[in-house]
Amino acid sequence: MKAVIVYYSRHHGNTKKLLDAIKDLYDVKLINAVECKEEDLSDYDVIGFASGTYFGRFSEKVMEFARNNLPGKKQVFLINTYGVKGYYTKGIEQIIKKKSCQLIGTYGCKGFDTFGPFKLIGGIAKGHPNESDVKGAIEFFRKNVEK
Repeated sequence: MKAVIVYYSRHHGNTKKLLDAIKDLYDVKLINAVECKEEDLSDYDVIGFASGTYFGRFSEKVMEFARNNLPGKKQVFLINTYGVKGYYTKGIEQIIKKKSCQLIGTYGCKGFDTFGPFKLIGGIAKGHPNESDVKGAIEFFRKNVEK
């Protein structure tokens, strides 16, 4: 199974920490949505999009990449990190649906967050993603992508 993950991980590297752990165990290509604006993804069997949560949604960089580069009728998965648990994948899910792709799963976990008012109190979700969160991401990938 040929897999790729397009990601954006900025402030504390929370999302990248999960992806690096997956890459250490599986043959998956990582594409930074800031450094790469265009890529032919048609040869991949499964495509992942990963992001921290920014203003209650996936990074606009990742969503723009998906709008411009996601081929139709592909299997897609999502990975996200957040300070406060919530439903943050709506925007990227709409792009996936518009491209007639199948969403095969979503994994989300806490990530250290010092954005806005959280900075005043030293941040929230300190210590995340932790070992358990990383193991959860690896298990999610194994079950949903490498099956």
